[in-house]
Amino acid sequence: MKARIAVLPGDGIGPEVTAEARRCLEAVARRRGHQFVLEEAPVGAAAIDLCGEPLPAATLTLARGADAVLFGAIGDPRFHDPSLQVRPEQAILALRAELGLFANLRPAVPHPALRRASPLKDELLAGVDLLVVRELTGGIYFGRRSRDAESASDECRYTVAEIERIARVAGRLARGRRRHITSVDKANVLETSRLWRQVVTRVIREEFRDCGLEHQLVDSAAMLLLARPAYYDVLVTENLFGDILSDETAALAGSLGLLPSASLGDGPRGLYEPIHGSAPDIAGRGIANPYGAIGSAALLLRHSLGLETEAAALEKAIHQSIGDGVLTADLAVRGTQAATTSQAGQAVLDRL
Repeated sequence: MKARIAVLPGDGIGPEVTAEARRCLEAVARRRGHQFVLEEAPVGAAAIDLCGEPLPAATLTLARGADAVLFGAIGDPRFHDPSLQVRPEQAILALRAELGLFANLRPAVPHPALRRASPLKDELLAGVDLLVVRELTGGIYFGRRSRDAESASDECRYTVAEIERIARVAGRLARGRRRHITSVDKANVLETSRLWRQVVTRVIREEFRDCGLEHQLVDSAAMLLLARPAYYDVLVTENLFGDILSDETAALAGSLGLLPSASLGDGPRGLYEPIHGSAPDIAGRGIANPYGAIGSAALLLRHSLGLETEAAALEKAIHQSIGDGVLTADLAVRGTQAATTSQAGQAVLDRL
């Protein structure tokens, strides 16, 4: 098949891990007879340095015209002052809104060889295979905000239509898994959560009767994710709660560097990125973990290009590389030689 892929490496370790994911996509194309045109553009702090803005018009145009977007990471210590009017993080929020990417998928499946890397007891990790479905373009991150010398406010707002569509995504995905949906909210306190619970209940009961549904409060879910993670199948929740809980699942896997994500809309086009940040403290040292970025490339093959066989092969190569002990510094056992970013990427290529 032919596909156009926008590559937005971003900041910090973004370019390093994205380069390995790109190599894997190019290898898949060569070996499977596909034609992938990968075009690169700046985003985040790198774009501010070049163009004065975090999401230049040319970058947005490229993303809009692509079949999929492979994204690295954004963030730079120079822009940590929250009072700044222009910040790298504005780019990803704008991309999600402009591309209509309202559903963020974050799978977490701990590798058996890495259970020792998790702070949880080994027996708690057996059988863990969960998927967080996070609403991505509503809620407090996109609400009205204000600030003066004495106070500040951020509005959390959801519409029925926004909740309906993310509930349907969760339902469709649950049908391909264990058919159990946990909806996470704070309905005992928040009016938006009360609406969330009401709408999710209606959608799942009317359209996905073959799936089980339960509701949990976010504080309880945060505890139970660590106390009994194997219980969960699909968790669906709003933007802020999903942001926090999906990062918590990194404790199950053993490292933020392992986890991929997909941001999807109504069509096949999506944005794919590892869940870790730009990690400026290790940028340029060649020690970043590329497995999350490569796993994101596998999600790109599956969800945007419909290449399930190729996606599964790439995920299997990642799994085998980890099982064979090709581990970067965030995972390597003390006293053993850690793999570099490029060595980990090469290990995946060798096993494809």
